[in-house]
Amino acid sequence: MRTWKLGVGGLVACGVGLVSLSAQEFRISPHETVESVVDGATITVDYGRPSMRGRLIFGGLIAYGRIWMPGADEATIITTTADLRFGEVRLPAGSYSLYTLTDETNWKFIINAQTGQFHTEYHADRDVVRLDARRDQLPEAVERLTISAVPEPAGGGRLQLEWETTRFWVPFTVVR
Repeated sequence: MRTWKLGVGGLVACGVGLVSLSAQEFRISPHETVESVVDGATITVDYGRPSMRGRLIFGGLIAYGRIWMPGADEATIITTTADLRFGEVRLPAGSYSLYTLTDETNWKFIINAQTGQFHTEYHADRDVVRLDARRDQLPEAVERLTISAVPEPAGGGRLQLEWETTRFWVPFTVVR
């Protein structure tokens, strides 16, 4: 029996006829929702988690000098139930898309007001803030892209992205 998959939300032809499948069944990258509580604020990240699959990620799949939305399929969405402060910038409670901009040595997280779009759609005029990210080298490779809000023991937290052997992150505090 032969099986063919035709497009997202398309049909599968098999020995018994045509069967309709949803877009989720065609995804290569699993989707995940990660929730963290930082100083009483619930921060949720909803995103697709692509794998390295033997590919060079930074400077390869993720080209330097270009805007990239970390994730796959629909836009990566960060939702916070409380206002957050990134340095001098106050981010009101709500939902935002996450983008990045990188080169060989510098990374920026871009928090954008547009939500609901496909991950390749980007409108700079909707940027809320661009944040300089810190970079750590990891001792072991992270196969699947991981994005999370991590509480810090002394208070506040950090928004971080890990993939390949690199962690990029920005500190934040919860506004009370």
